This record gives sequence, C-alpha cells and structure tokens, in this order.
Amino acid sequence: GWLYWFMLIMVMGAEITGAAAILGSWFGVAPWIPALVAVVFFAVVNFAAVRGFGEFEFWFAIIKVGVIVAFLVLGAWLIFGPAETQTSSFAENFMPNGVPGLAAGLLAVAFAFGGIELVTIAAAESENPAHNVATAVRAIIFRIIIFYLGSVAVITLLLPYDNIQDADVAAQSPFTEVLRVAEIPYAATFMELVIVVALLSAFNAQIYATSRLVFDMARDGNAPGFFKHTSKTGSPTYAVILSMIFAFASVGLQYWNPPGLLTFLFNAVGGCLLVIWIFIVTSYIKLKPSLESTELRAPGFPWVPYAVLVGLGLIVLLMLFDASARGQLVAVAVIAGGLTIVSLLMPNSRAKV
Repeated sequence: GWLYWFMLIMVMGAEITGAAAILGSWFGVAPWIPALVAVVFFAVVNFAAVRGFGEFEFWFAIIKVGVIVAFLVLGAWLIFGPAETQTSSFAENFMPNGVPGLAAGLLAVAFAFGGIELVTIAAAESENPAHNVATAVRAIIFRIIIFYLGSVAVITLLLPYDNIQDADVAAQSPFTEVLRVAEIPYAATFMELVIVVALLSAFNAQIYATSRLVFDMARDGNAPGFFKHTSKTGSPTYAVILSMIFAFASVGLQYWNPPGLLTFLFNAVGGCLLVIWIFIVTSYIKLKPSLESTELRAPGFPWVPYAVLVGLGLIVLLMLFDASARGQLVAVAVIAGGLTIVSLLMPNSRAKV
C-alpha cells in the first residue's frame, strides 16, 4: 500500500510539472505559478465528498473522449474517404527496428497503462460498488481497444515510420502530425490544450487516490490512526492534507526547477508499477476461492492471472537487459525491501501476516 502511495505521489509531481510547463509558456509566467494555482484549486475539490471529484472527472473525461473520437473519425476519413492523402501501411511500419525495437517499445507502452487500477479505489464511496465498479473495470478493456489501439492504427496508416520521432513538445507529437495532414490550423496549440486537460485530470485523480489509499490503510491499521478522521462530507481530511503537502512540495520543485526533474519522476514510477501489479495478481489468485459465492467473477481462472504473471516476468527480463531501465529495478528493489522491513517491525505485523 505504501509503495503504491509512493508511486502515485511521484506521478502526481510529474503530471503537475508537465501541465505547469505548458500553462507557464502560454501566459508568460514561471511554471510554479500555474502549478500553485492548480494545487490550491484541486485541494478544495478533494476536501469535498467524492461527488466533487467525480463531477470534475466527468467533464475532464468528456473532453478527452470527445477529442479521441473526433481524432478517430478524422483519421478514418483521411484513410478511407475522398481526401487525397498519401497513407503508409502496417507492413511498412511493422517492426522497423526488428525484435530489439519491439522490446524497447513494449517497455515504453506497458507503463503507459499504469493507473487503470485506480477505478477500484473509488469503490468505498460509490453506490453499489459490486456492480458499478465491476462494470467500469470491464469497460476499460473495450475502451483501450477502441481508443488506444484505434489511435495507433490511424497514426500507423497515415504516417511513415521515418516521420515519427521522439516528441519533446506537442508540436512533434504523432497526433499533431496527423492533424497537419488534415490541414487543421493551430494543431500544436490544440494538442497542448488536450495534454493540459489530460494532465490536470490525472493530477486530480492522484490526489483523490493517494488520500483515500492512506485513509483505507489507516482503517486497516497500516497507517497512523489519525488519518481515519473524516469531515462532515465524508472526505478523509488529514489524508487529503498529507497528499496536498506533497503536491505543494512538487510546486516547490517547480520553483527550484532542478534539471531532469520530469525524467527522474517518470523513471521512478516504472519499477514500482511492476511490483504493484504483481501484488494485485497474486492477491487475486489467493482471494479468488473465497469470492466464488459473490457476483465478483472473472473467466479464465487460474490461467489468465498466471499468464499475466508470466507477462510481467518477461517485462522484468527486458528491463534487466535494457541499460536505461535496469536502474529502475535496482531502485524499486531497495524501496520495496526497505518498506518490507519497516512493515515487519510494526506492532502486530506478524499477526496480520
């Protein structure tokens, strides 16, 4: 639980860093100013009940989904419609760098799906969580297939591989390049706006997730008891304050602005995510027999969770052979080992195990 909290805090800092950099360039101010405004605003939102968080996430989601749907429609028109667009092909773009390139791409893409487990954290504050959360989890798979894979298909069919480079700014994004193919004006600015909305949405979600996670751990005896305190609206007051302290710390880092901050924050996340996913899968394998009498069922047991563990093991092997990713495993091994030792020293830890 604390490793997951640690990872979400790092992601939170990375997201507000990215959003503040874009907003700062728009208004000609230092990045720490829009970062501070965003932190204060979302602090107020998260001190309210889950309804306030859900309301903002609803509108953020509407914007993001609307943009992706429009992108897919535009891409389909460019590929299959009357537009005179020179398209590439899957064969032309399939594994241009061979197996090593596929392995490197797999490492980058795997961690992009981190965060889909956040939907379950809201279960305690949602109505009929056994039905609503299960429905949301199942819907994620279909949305990934349509939105993620659909977007990649559009990019692959419209842009030759040689035209796709590492994107340091929105203007270099493959999404922006597709909009340029469609001759849409201000494509880079539009994509910057979408990126800001996505980052602020994720930042809001991380504040919610970190505070509720600490609150739940306090109720289970794995965090100091005062984090169980809630306001009249049901918001875990001190847990939100803890998250906000670290959010303000990220604003302080914006003011200090050390070089390589964003790269460091993102690199530290990958290894933590692997450990967390392994714990989730092994927990499911252990708990599944006791859930047989409930409506929480999933097909393919036990082959699917074991296949997931094999897949995670392959990602670890790829990271061991990738010099740029190997350091993540070392750092996470130290952090996870330290947290394990601390947990064993806590009162009644052996009884819980």
